[in-house]
Amino acid sequence: MDAEIKICGLSTPASVDAAVRHGANFLGFNFFPRSPRFVQNHVARELAKQVPGSVIRTGLFVDDSNDYIGGVLADVPLDLIQLHGKETPQRAAEIRKTFNLPVMKVLPVAEASDLVPAASYEDVVDRFMFDTKPPKGADRPGGNAISFDWTLLQGLDLHKPWMLAGGLTPDNVGEALKISGTRAVDVSSGVESAPGVKDDSLIRSFIHAVRTA
Repeated sequence: MDAEIKICGLSTPASVDAAVRHGANFLGFNFFPRSPRFVQNHVARELAKQVPGSVIRTGLFVDDSNDYIGGVLADVPLDLIQLHGKETPQRAAEIRKTFNLPVMKVLPVAEASDLVPAASYEDVVDRFMFDTKPPKGADRPGGNAISFDWTLLQGLDLHKPWMLAGGLTPDNVGEALKISGTRAVDVSSGVESAPGVKDDSLIRSFIHAVRTA
């Protein structure tokens, strides 16, 4: 089975079209205001309408209130909530129940001990993403174009599907798949020509690299 691919941080009709056309399985819209990939509700609503039903529309949130998440969902049709902050298992469960949508919890990784918390989320989320722990002083939890040691994920024993993120590019994603054993990858800055600016040819190259790995 082919690995699943998520293209995150989409903010224009052209980038959504490229991701869909080249075969992405998930598209991500970023609702974290400090990100260069932040997209306002009215823009995301129109972008989400472009997405065929076979592709999962994901909303990225960082330690947001129910009011904020609910406001986005009232405007934007989403299929999956991505929690990219310090949300506890209890908070993840609350969000999942409140909005009746599947939840993907992102866990930051720098060393083996960073994988331990996954066990406490397994019963309350539908998916995981393992992303690089941001460097000290970073103003956002992801999208920093830094990878971590993929061997840490070898033999990972989880009952929920998981996705690898962090510093992936068309040049290294094949190696990342082989080393980590992941069956799903997420990319944002690795398919950009400038922060927040997606590049059609890089999206195509990234997806081709995954499919031929």
